Amino acid sequence: MSSNEDAGAKALFEKFGTYILPGRVSDPRRGIEEAKEAERIGLGAVWISERYASKEPAVLAGAVSEATSKIRIVGTMYATMRHPIVTASVANLMQAMSGDRFSLMFARAVPAYMQMLGAPGITFPRLADTISIVRRLWAGETVTYDGILGKFPHLKLTDRHEGPTPPIIFTAIGPKALAFAGEHCDGVLLHPFVSPTGVANSVKIVRDAAEKAGRDPASIRIYHNIIVAPDLPKDEEEAVVGGRAVTYFELPGFGDLIVEINGWDLNVLEKLRAHPQIAALNGKPADQAFTRQELVEVSRILPRSWLDEGAAVGTAAQCADQLMKFLDAGADEILLHGSAPRDMGPLATELKRSLHNRAALT
Repeated sequence: MSSNEDAGAKALFEKFGTYILPGRVSDPRRGIEEAKEAERIGLGAVWISERYASKEPAVLAGAVSEATSKIRIVGTMYATMRHPIVTASVANLMQAMSGDRFSLMFARAVPAYMQMLGAPGITFPRLADTISIVRRLWAGETVTYDGILGKFPHLKLTDRHEGPTPPIIFTAIGPKALAFAGEHCDGVLLHPFVSPTGVANSVKIVRDAAEKAGRDPASIRIYHNIIVAPDLPKDEEEAVVGGRAVTYFELPGFGDLIVEINGWDLNVLEKLRAHPQIAALNGKPADQAFTRQELVEVSRILPRSWLDEGAAVGTAAQCADQLMKFLDAGADEILLHGSAPRDMGPLATELKRSLHNRAALT
């Protein structure tokens, strides 16, 4: 490998990761091969979302840690679905199993989904207390707690891992969530279809909140989750990008926040939600009812500019050029989503080229 290639490869490992098992899956074992392929093509992280029955991050993260040697592993959890000591224990054990490669991400589920499960809502006070308890347990403290999460007389991790504690990441869209991440977390994951303009707006909110809280603004790592469709056939591209976009924009609250942070037209959402296929759901999330392919026709309501600005579509080279815009807007690391690692080899090559060229100009 030449020095030029080496510089590009190093930057790719530091700045790019990918989801494994994107969307609904029937064979979770495929995720192990996807993680190995992601490491092989030079990506630096694999992210695991939480979807009950098929994507349990505690199980998958353990499998991935044994199948790989250097790639970082991020496991996503809904904070109120587990007792705090279980959350702390899973992350503690994953650090030990993986050789300090694990990060813990807390996600905010759609409120209607948590109500459907009969689970407590994922509110900012509950998140703040969960983060505090987990960090104290990782530090070896004995925790006595009586508050919004419940009553815990005596919490302590025995035989805890003595290495570095896992970074805590929070997925955020709106200004309140972004400010929360700046105040309480080590990193923030921005939502798919946030445009470069939206990234710049989000970064400012996070860093301002960190500074106001007396933290080093630069210490908060900004991750951006971007749907990529490099060199895909047209029908597959429409499903990966358009079909998935519908599952985000149709959600009340979520879709509105994406549009607002980007400065787009909120009236488009009314048309999308009025489509008979979406209206018939009566509030049920579209991704629980339809596959991405089944939502392609609905996606044609969305302006093409939204997909072009908020995702990375086209040839591998075109996708790489678009992804550089998100780094320029302030993202520290990009999470590639939508396509599987087996489809990302040419994109990884183009990204190494683009990253080397960026470094040469600085």
